[in-house]
Amino acid sequence: MIYRLKYKPFGNQAILIEWPSEINDLILEDIINFELKIKADKINLIEDIIIGYNSLTIKYSVAFNSFQHKKELLQNSYSKLNIPLKSKALIWHIPVCYNKDYGLDLQNVSKEKNITINQVINLHTTAIYKVYFIGFLPGFLYLGGLDTKLHINRKKTPRINVAKGSVGIGGSQTGIYPSDSAGGWNIIGKTPISFFNVLQLNPCFAKAGDTIKFVSISKPEFLKIEAKIAQGLYTLKPENNG
Repeated sequence: MIYRLKYKPFGNQAILIEWPSEINDLILEDIINFELKIKADKINLIEDIIIGYNSLTIKYSVAFNSFQHKKELLQNSYSKLNIPLKSKALIWHIPVCYNKDYGLDLQNVSKEKNITINQVINLHTTAIYKVYFIGFLPGFLYLGGLDTKLHINRKKTPRINVAKGSVGIGGSQTGIYPSDSAGGWNIIGKTPISFFNVLQLNPCFAKAGDTIKFVSISKPEFLKIEAKIAQGLYTLKPENNG
């Protein structure tokens, strides 16, 4: 499907390309395919491409003199997007401990949604989550797929500090805090996995189009994995997604 895209100058060194304001897999697939096509075409002076829920931001290495010329190059590339290019989407199984020591808001979520804590955990670990884009904080994954039974308002008063690895839900989303930061999501668990490492070639292992599956683990298992990570003895291995 070819969408009617909007192209907007973002200063004189970037262009914002917008799809319809919807969050769905078809638009995400089209965004990813366009990103791959731009990279395959090797359009001159493009420095970075940033994916959003329904957008691509194209950053150039130098300021451009003609927005119209850059726009036409991108439009030409998109018009030839006949055969979808396939990125290597992966499935990541992320261990999460839902122990009360980590799930700070688990009991409150249980009460507000009128379901048991075990049901909260089951609903959270049963769903398959699609990575739409990475933002807010380096390594923060914006995920789609949270069960509607877990949709819940964010906290009225955000915490000043949410620990790295905390898994939270807010609104219709779930996410993992990649570093210590302030935050207003309801914290229901914690993962020992690091989602951002500036020392690695790819600082964030996941990318847009990948899927995430949360796996419930006990506190002893959490501490064991945490220790292995500290010793460099733990590697998160993904599965191919088709």
